[in-house]
Amino acid sequence: MSAPTALSLEQLWMPFTANKAFKKAPRLLASAKGMYYKDVDGNSILDGTAGLWCVNAGHARDRIVEAIAQSAATLDYAPGFNMGHPYQFELASRLSKITPGDLDHVFFTNSGSEAVDSALKIAIAYHKSRGDTRRTRFVGRQRGYHGVGFGGISVGGIPANRQAYLNHLLPNVDHLPHTHGIAGNVFSKGQPAHGADLADALEALAAQHGGDTISAVIVEPVAGSTGVLIPPVGYLERLRAICDTHGILLIFDEVITGFGRLGAPFAADHFGVLPDLMTVAKGITNGNVPMGAVFVRHGIYDSVVNASQAGIEFFHGYTYSGHPLACAAGLATLDVYKEEGLFERAAGLAHYWQEAIHSLRGRPHVIDIRNLGLVAGIELESRPGAVGARAMDCHVDCFHNGLLIRTTADIIALSPPLIIEKSHIDELVDKLGKALDRLA
Repeated sequence: MSAPTALSLEQLWMPFTANKAFKKAPRLLASAKGMYYKDVDGNSILDGTAGLWCVNAGHARDRIVEAIAQSAATLDYAPGFNMGHPYQFELASRLSKITPGDLDHVFFTNSGSEAVDSALKIAIAYHKSRGDTRRTRFVGRQRGYHGVGFGGISVGGIPANRQAYLNHLLPNVDHLPHTHGIAGNVFSKGQPAHGADLADALEALAAQHGGDTISAVIVEPVAGSTGVLIPPVGYLERLRAICDTHGILLIFDEVITGFGRLGAPFAADHFGVLPDLMTVAKGITNGNVPMGAVFVRHGIYDSVVNASQAGIEFFHGYTYSGHPLACAAGLATLDVYKEEGLFERAAGLAHYWQEAIHSLRGRPHVIDIRNLGLVAGIELESRPGAVGARAMDCHVDCFHNGLLIRTTADIIALSPPLIIEKSHIDELVDKLGKALDRLA
């Protein structure tokens, strides 16, 4: 695909984008295959971000493309309210076989944002089904990202996302402190050593409000969108223990960490901590068709469904929940993950990735590097009065020199497709290193 000669950029309002700046100097992608994009001028661009954390199996995989096409030609759409189709039941069954513990029920959505709002509603429905109506409070975390629904930005902890809607957010929401910026954790390889005690802020909130008023705590096991914030050793385990003490549900937002990013099916597997609800999206279909889901523990599903004597048990859902094309893509994506051993492959490459990324220590303006699995964050010193400008300059430079990275404030986030080879890692680090040098 090439850009039309008379292409107008004006009509499209782009999400999370400085529209005026972008339209003065657009960066347009035209095609993708494997590890690379091509722009409208035919230049190859190594994908260092799996699209937007989602193309875990690489671009334009034949098996997934064919499954989508077959579904479109056979069953393009089927209503999900009081109706069903085989794909959605098959995908739910297949997913339940790779989820940890008893997270064996699946509620389909169309995105991570919808999955988060659905999980919050499920938490409310669960407590209500048990007659526990006092639990109306949610707890998120500073620097947490949980999508852009009103529920997600309420429990989320990104100030810019919240500020514009501050008078319209959910009431009764508190936030735990984030775990980033501890001096002893700078340039950590893998999980940092210090900060598990920050989970005790949940115990303080329970003492302040009453533990029996808190419905759920939601955290990303690894915070991706705010700069790859790795949980300290023991932190997630401590959160789980406090939740158990007070009967609070623990929600893991695994929209980014799910489907192999850390070298295991889910972060819950990697860390050995079982949440009560888990939200996913992105890698569930390899980014090919929009889809999200909430994984629900068996007892939670049973409690909600059995509390109703007849009729609809949970008043929630979407027109496109379990869309046939998305389910077809999801089934084919699971096949690719399994047959190519991509989760195990990511685990096998994690050390090489770690050492390569940390070789950038000492480059101009690099003040921290952190990593886990096949994800990394490289933090740059901000320019006075211009937070984010240095990283954005790096992003633009990299794009024009054949590398796609993602930035948030002055942090470079990397999350390549799991099909990456060592030669690709070397190419990525070489191009990023040269871009950092040019910034100096």
